[in-house]
Amino acid sequence: MQYIGTFLWSFLLISLVNYVVSAVQNVPFDFMIGVYISVGVSILIFVMSAIIPEGPAPEKH
Repeated sequence: MQYIGTFLWSFLLISLVNYVVSAVQNVPFDFMIGVYISVGVSILIFVMSAIIPEGPAPEKH
């Protein structure tokens, strides 16, 4: 479920940014660019969450 939620939020936010930027720059809105970028961002988030440890760092004595 976390993968679906991550992709959904990534898709919504990136599509919103894509729409606003295309409107400001007066270029046509391309839906698929938002999909491609959101897939890439989702994969990047999954990789980052796999690399970062979940627990606190061990204390040094």
